[in-house]
Amino acid sequence: MKEGSRLLEEMNDRSREVFRRVVESYLETGEPVGSRTLTRSLSEKVSAATIRNVMQDLEYLGLLDSPHVSAGRVPTQVGLRMFVDGLLEVRDLDTSDRLALEATTAQGGDDMGGLLDRVGAALSGVTHGASLVLTPKHEAPVKHIEFVSLGHDRALVVLVFADGTVENRLFRPPAGQTPSSMREAANFLNALIEGKTLSELRGEISRQIATRRREIDTLAAELIETGMAAWEKDADNSARLIVRGTSNLLGQEGEAEELDRIRSLFDDLERKRDIAEFLQLAESGDGVRIFIGSENKLFSLSGSSLVVSPYMNADRKIIGAVGVIGPTRLNYGRIVPIVDYTAQLVGRLIAERS
Repeated sequence: MKEGSRLLEEMNDRSREVFRRVVESYLETGEPVGSRTLTRSLSEKVSAATIRNVMQDLEYLGLLDSPHVSAGRVPTQVGLRMFVDGLLEVRDLDTSDRLALEATTAQGGDDMGGLLDRVGAALSGVTHGASLVLTPKHEAPVKHIEFVSLGHDRALVVLVFADGTVENRLFRPPAGQTPSSMREAANFLNALIEGKTLSELRGEISRQIATRRREIDTLAAELIETGMAAWEKDADNSARLIVRGTSNLLGQEGEAEELDRIRSLFDDLERKRDIAEFLQLAESGDGVRIFIGSENKLFSLSGSSLVVSPYMNADRKIIGAVGVIGPTRLNYGRIVPIVDYTAQLVGRLIAERS
């Protein structure tokens, strides 16, 4: 924020300290800050009248606002952005927060999805906000495919990946399937695998069915298309967004209108409409990024802030992101190192299992 940096440089020491004290007090209490309160905390002893004049100047610059005529001041979104960019003091990660996050990895289990779900829950717990974890797409080559009949109207398609991961989907098979057609479908797919990832295999399957339909039993062809559609219909779930701790955010808002906006926000997130944009936010900058209020369209309606960081695999490629949502008066100095460490922790977990 070049304009904010210029304003900070042009402020005298008194104005800068008044501005910093107002923002820090607001972030701690959520309440407007008055001139008399500031006179007791400033390093320089000045009158309340002098402080009021400074606050009026800061309001004129668009950095502070008066919610009521007789009340103190609160920072504007522009003021919060300037504070975060130029005056924020990021704390060291608390030992208790680090241990709480690391404890999620000590519970064992080979399921990465379950592990990341626990990380999201821990992140929400230590920050008292809502956490977001965007899990990576599974890009390991497929090693084996199998169809398992569970009844006349239920079947399971099982995928074994080269990294040892096993995934399955329950689906409704076409009518009339037999053990023979299921074996033929599995044999057809396994002959095509040859180290392909699932996304590569989808396109190859469509091409092969189109050119070899006469060679493939009709029932087997229908089973292949239906079974693989179990992945197609939830294609975005291969990069799944885990949302935890929404009740923390709902509990911090008192106005019914705000509650409705926040519920709408999380409805959208849980329907995974904005996964691509969430990852794009993280990918567009190095390290932790902070979005305040309407700076991004994901959260503009809720008056919330997002602290987000990407995480990388062993090849240093960005494959997902973690973040925390809270009110605009988040304790940014504490939240930033927590999100940063969580991203590093997830990256290490991914690298160890790749």
